[in-house]
Amino acid sequence: MSKIPVYFMPGLAASSSIFERIKLDEDIFEMHLLEWEIPNPKESLSDYALRISKNIKEENPVLIGVSFGGILVQEISKHIKARKVIIISSVRSNHEFPRRMKIGKRTKAYKLIPMQLILNIEKLAKFSFGEKVNKRIKLYEKFLSVRDLGYLQWAVESVILWDRDKIDENVVHIHGDQDEVFPIKYIDKCILVKGGTHIMILNKYKWLNENLPSIILE
Repeated sequence: MSKIPVYFMPGLAASSSIFERIKLDEDIFEMHLLEWEIPNPKESLSDYALRISKNIKEENPVLIGVSFGGILVQEISKHIKARKVIIISSVRSNHEFPRRMKIGKRTKAYKLIPMQLILNIEKLAKFSFGEKVNKRIKLYEKFLSVRDLGYLQWAVESVILWDRDKIDENVVHIHGDQDEVFPIKYIDKCILVKGGTHIMILNKYKWLNENLPSIILE
């Protein structure tokens, strides 16, 4: 029996090394890691998803995305047939955005975010993962790899302006009850991880390693 191809997409500005602790049975699954590429000028999220989908060589793969990567794999699934789409610490529609993001879209306040400052790794870590990062900056220096100003501007705008307003019930959503970026009170339905924060791909990897195989095979 051929192995099930599983493609992983990291979160905003992150490298695929965030998945280094995720282990799937190599007799059943074949893990592939996707990376962010620098977007073309004024490239739409849909066109970007199509471009990234060209890196997926196997047919009928499982797509797993974290945070903004979760949004992207949902867009990729419009261009290729996927066995299953699984998102972690993400959203299935723009109705699940917190109020500050909805206000940011309405007022265009996201355009005022000082991207040059965010290129500083400490500020980028705080922007992506919240304020409680002082002891973890070195960890984030390892995982936050995309420092391109154009990418950051494009990524933030692509999230805020994401136009999906209806949830795809076929998308499997894994979410932590302590997520500070996408608070659980705004999330419709999900597989709940107790104590999971927005970075639970790093610190709840044991739960994911135990549960992802059955979630994929359901």
